[in-house]
Amino acid sequence: MDSRTGRLRRQGSAGTMVAIVGPSGAGKDSLIHLATQHFAGRPDVHFVQRVITRPADSGGEQHRGVLPAEFEAMREQGAFAVDWDAHGLSYGIPASVHEKLALGHLVVANGSRSALPHWAKAFPSLLVINVTASPEVLAERLVARGRESREEILERLKRGSLAVDGDYDVVTIDNSGALAEAGANLISTLEAVLAGRARG
Repeated sequence: MDSRTGRLRRQGSAGTMVAIVGPSGAGKDSLIHLATQHFAGRPDVHFVQRVITRPADSGGEQHRGVLPAEFEAMREQGAFAVDWDAHGLSYGIPASVHEKLALGHLVVANGSRSALPHWAKAFPSLLVINVTASPEVLAERLVARGRESREEILERLKRGSLAVDGDYDVVTIDNSGALAEAGANLISTLEAVLAGRARG
């Protein structure tokens, strides 16, 4: 179901985990940065730093970089609330988020559409925010990274879907235009979750 308000909330006493997903070039990191600034100082809102098997200084999102062997050891020790593998890398959300959720707080993390079944099992109260952009805009942003040609990117985008498959509580934010506008939409969505919890 895709609605800004519809199912924004069936929360009980536990808090809400928010997974922000979307294709490369959609601008997830930029939007998360804006939201982090907006909610700075709020003790009941937490933005999670992921653990990833790539160097911490590799660019993109701020994360904790670990070697594959260290990641596997952490996984075996139960250090992650949820973890998954994609594109030759391993990703993990620290298990400490459960402490924040138990307090009824809002926790926000960069997620992955392919890993959502794992997230749904780990977090009973899960909101998925799907950040999208038009194929043309995505292609322009990805071309700027210099890894593929525009033709290769457009062909790949034609083969893929920008939708979220599955029975999740989903809010879609189009980031084809001004970043500030999409950022305001993300912030208002998170504010709606917080307001719903306050009323509950």
